[in-house]
Amino acid sequence: MSTDLSETVRCMTEGLQFHFDVDGDNFTSAGQASVQVKKNLRQLGIPPETIRRVSIAMYEGEINMVIHAGGGTADVYVNESSIVIVLDDTGPGIPNIEQAMQEGFSTAPDTIRSLGFGAGMGLPNMKRYTDEMQIESTVGVGTKITMKVNL
Repeated sequence: MSTDLSETVRCMTEGLQFHFDVDGDNFTSAGQASVQVKKNLRQLGIPPETIRRVSIAMYEGEINMVIHAGGGTADVYVNESSIVIVLDDTGPGIPNIEQAMQEGFSTAPDTIRSLGFGAGMGLPNMKRYTDEMQIESTVGVGTKITMKVNL
């Protein structure tokens, strides 16, 4: 799905912004940003179903950054019409985005799978729980995922 970039830019210049650094060396800290965003959105009076969608998409993204990219950043922009999540990393990049979007496809190592992660549902769930999703990735440079949930 492509994101209307003019709307994303507008959202980024108006409203609230939350920024998080995602630690790529610590599975126990993965998900902290999505938990904090959930609390922030609840305080703003955002509907529970919208909060659930944002939390799931963001958590999946955080886990992917820990598993595949050694961490990254998560920025959440909230305005009157949408919530935009931007996940950015400097990991290895995604060589084949179409393949990576297939449910069950995973490049996670066995050590990660033994911990219960890497089932190949991260990107598909991110798309499923958002209204728009755009992936920009360059092998050897990193990946930027922009997701939007309409209010």
